[in-house]
Amino acid sequence: MSGRLLPCSAQEIGSLFLFEKLSPEQLGQLCSKGRVEAFDPGPVYTEGDPATCFYVMIEGAVVLSRRVGDDDVEVSRTSQPGVYAGAVQAYLGDRVRQVYANSMRVTEPSRFFVLPAEQFADFMAAEFPMAVHLLEGLFWGSKNTQRAVGQRERLLALGSLSAGLTHELNNPAAAAVRATATLRERVAKMRHKLAVISQGNYSAEVMANLIDIQERTAERVAKAPALSPLEASDREDALSDWLDDHDIQEGWRIAPTFVQAGLDVDWLDQVAAAVDEDLLPNAVGWLNYTVETELLMDEITDSTARISHLVDAAKQYSQLDRAPYQVVDVHELLDSTLLMLSGKIGERIKVVKDYDRTLPKIPAYPAELNQVWTNLIDNAVAAINGAGGEGALTVRTALEHDQLLVEFRDTGPGVPPEIRDRIFDPFFTTKPVGEGTGLGLDISWRIVVNKHHGTLQVESEPGDTRFQVLLPLTATADETPEEPA
Repeated sequence: MSGRLLPCSAQEIGSLFLFEKLSPEQLGQLCSKGRVEAFDPGPVYTEGDPATCFYVMIEGAVVLSRRVGDDDVEVSRTSQPGVYAGAVQAYLGDRVRQVYANSMRVTEPSRFFVLPAEQFADFMAAEFPMAVHLLEGLFWGSKNTQRAVGQRERLLALGSLSAGLTHELNNPAAAAVRATATLRERVAKMRHKLAVISQGNYSAEVMANLIDIQERTAERVAKAPALSPLEASDREDALSDWLDDHDIQEGWRIAPTFVQAGLDVDWLDQVAAAVDEDLLPNAVGWLNYTVETELLMDEITDSTARISHLVDAAKQYSQLDRAPYQVVDVHELLDSTLLMLSGKIGERIKVVKDYDRTLPKIPAYPAELNQVWTNLIDNAVAAINGAGGEGALTVRTALEHDQLLVEFRDTGPGVPPEIRDRIFDPFFTTKPVGEGTGLGLDISWRIVVNKHHGTLQVESEPGDTRFQVLLPLTATADETPEEPA
């Protein structure tokens, strides 16, 4: 938007704090290269458009805003003469994509000194060459430092996650190894018991009945009901009494296995009716080995399924072999991150998932959102541990003003008001030396705000701290997410 052109007064622009140290000659050059424009209330420039001008307010009132989804979020409002905005990095030239980082509008009739971006860059290079070199060094040095420390932050997180994943994988793997060794022993005993039975003088019909009972017992194991401790105890007592009444040795040891398999007295009555009395002890012993092998195979299946689930979670977390920008279900990302961090969270912190599963999938960079979840969960765990190590972490999703909300709530001591405005600053940390880089929240803020055009904010009081991530439901015009396969 262009305003009405007005005469440029070197004396007037020299009164602004940005130019007050310039010589009369330099002020004259600025007036000759730039212009003064008057704007009525309304927009001046729009976020994302090519940054063609550098604006310095002479008088009036200005509002700067950022686009978040379908909303314009105000980031600054001032009537201070001399404030500037627009092509502030024009001195970097085409080495950096020169676009407006925000939108600017005026709320009352206002006047600006306007300098075209190229003229601004030329003036800086000609009049302040050393300052330009210093600014360039600061800009690129800051970029390189943030990139290097950000990479360090990711490596530290990866090391922590790898240790946790190794621990989580070791438990089911060890269980599968133990169950396999026990299964080998039980199968050997089953073969021995079958040999004893086969040496008896039993008819083919009796053997067929016994095999039929074995098959139906195996099916019963697969459908075993879940019993309360009291129900299980009562059933164990009843089975122990039945086994004792039928002269079955070590009935107290067999009964818990049968209860776990879903067998009861009625089932044993059916077994007793199907075989001769002298065969019953061997038949019960053989069925016991059958039940144990089925239960062990279930344990192996559960353990290997757990390992597979952990590997899938690691793949989901790392987003290997997936498009960087795609349509995703945030709940899958949250679940994979919580699983990867379960070892670090520990058993003393209760994790509550308050998900709205009706929320739509959204366009996002999933690997980077996982990094945001990791940083926010890590901070919540550190806060709870700092307050004694016991508490709750609640992860909530909801629809809020046409945006998707992901909220991390912890019961830690809270963020003190005096540092609340600084926690998203680079290198700011409250952790002890060596335990944090101070980039976790800065990286998270840049991922959410700059990359996803969302919002990251915090609400905190003792015992109730909430980090809230708001993400747009649709992609921007210049981004096209890939649909998941």
